[in-house]
Amino acid sequence: MGNGAKAAQKRERNADKNAPKGSKSQAKVNEAAKSIICATCKQTFLVTTRAPALEEHAQNKHSKTMAECFPGAK
Repeated sequence: MGNGAKAAQKRERNADKNAPKGSKSQAKVNEAAKSIICATCKQTFLVTTRAPALEEHAQNKHSKTMAECFPGAK
């Protein structure tokens, strides 16, 4: 007897629950944060990468100094 309003409310609630939610993946954010680029091989590094890791890449991969591979890095 008069359950039409309840059914409509339930459909609304379920529609909200089943609505597509935003992506929870960090993949796009991490790709955007890769702003350090090796001048020799064009490999990208996260902006938070520290100098020792960049120096290690330059020495091991290219036998160069960090300044040669990453001219814009500090």
